[in-house]
Amino acid sequence: MDKGELISGLKINRDPEPVEAPSRGNRWLVPAIAALVLIGGLAWYFYPSAAAPSIEVAIASTPAGDAPGAALLEASGYVVARREATVSSKVTGRVTELLIEEGQQVAAGQVLARLDASNVAAALDQAEAQIGAAQASANLAAVNEASTRTRLARFEALGQSGWVSKQALDDVRAAHASARSNRELASRQIAVARASKAVTGRSLDDTIVRAPFAGVVTVKAAQVGEIVSPISAGGGFTRTGIGTIVDMHSLEVEVDVAESYINRVSAGMPATVHLNAYPDWAIPAEVAAVIPTGDRSKATVKVRIRFKAEDPRIIPEMGAKVSFLKEAAEPVSAQAAAIEIPASAIIAQANGGFAVFVVGSDMKLEQRSVRPGARRGDQQAVLSGLNAGDRVATGDLTKLRSGMTVSVPAN
Repeated sequence: MDKGELISGLKINRDPEPVEAPSRGNRWLVPAIAALVLIGGLAWYFYPSAAAPSIEVAIASTPAGDAPGAALLEASGYVVARREATVSSKVTGRVTELLIEEGQQVAAGQVLARLDASNVAAALDQAEAQIGAAQASANLAAVNEASTRTRLARFEALGQSGWVSKQALDDVRAAHASARSNRELASRQIAVARASKAVTGRSLDDTIVRAPFAGVVTVKAAQVGEIVSPISAGGGFTRTGIGTIVDMHSLEVEVDVAESYINRVSAGMPATVHLNAYPDWAIPAEVAAVIPTGDRSKATVKVRIRFKAEDPRIIPEMGAKVSFLKEAAEPVSAQAAAIEIPASAIIAQANGGFAVFVVGSDMKLEQRSVRPGARRGDQQAVLSGLNAGDRVATGDLTKLRSGMTVSVPAN
């Protein structure tokens, strides 16, 4: 050895000790991780469905108000009866018998009340007596006429023989004519007495109050002992009616429709009535008539709504809400039958057509060609290619392809 090598061997090595190389068993770990990351990235890029991207969807639907049976207009009103009467007597009198109660069903002509008829009954007896007196007068007049007729015949025979003067014959003839006139007068008096009895009988019948039509008693307005009169009492204690009867078969709804919307309503169009007492009960109805006059103070027009079915739950003066419906038999145009979706769901295709991505029940996309219609704001009408209830993808559609699996975030 030379001196240089000896001196080098005596130097102190101050460099750090070299790191031990990994064992052969761990050398593949890092390249494997890098390969997996690379494969995953390539898979995500070339096969997006494997990542199941989350997308926003919209439900294809029919525009409200354009479909048959949709509500075109709503209005509020009340249930009223077309046949309703406050029943009273034709004469003034005291109530002696009252035969009604609220809620009672009555038939046409049924007796509701009776008034004091004692005075009328006395007048009827008087009329009967007058008939008897007139009959007696007629009998006496008939006897006188027969007597004068016999005397006239005798005097005429004697006059032909010259045994009586012409003056005496004329006197007998005049007496006979007078007797005959008295008999005719008595017959007329009998007719007058009988007519008077008939009038008194009508007055007696007027003390009985009857139902003018079949219905239900809704108001009992008088009591036994009260005075009723067909004439207004002017603030006194006299009643003007016995009670109120309503024909339940004539119930309908009256609503006031604003003048600016009355052009949407026509006679015969279908409607649905919801009573305030039964808000979940949809009662089928139809427009009976549009009253051809307006209310200038409210700028409204009155409309009558007829029920298509009767029900005991419907009673007068109930509050009601009426929905006027589109005619079910009215032809619906292609535009009116369109499906609406957000305009962002439409894809312009290279061939000039349009398509959407429909999300199936298996969460896979289906690219479907559609024929768009008119656009209304951010809503696009689709005339063909979609059905109501289909789910379509919206938003950024550039990375979506037919057949890929997607996820929809829960609302």
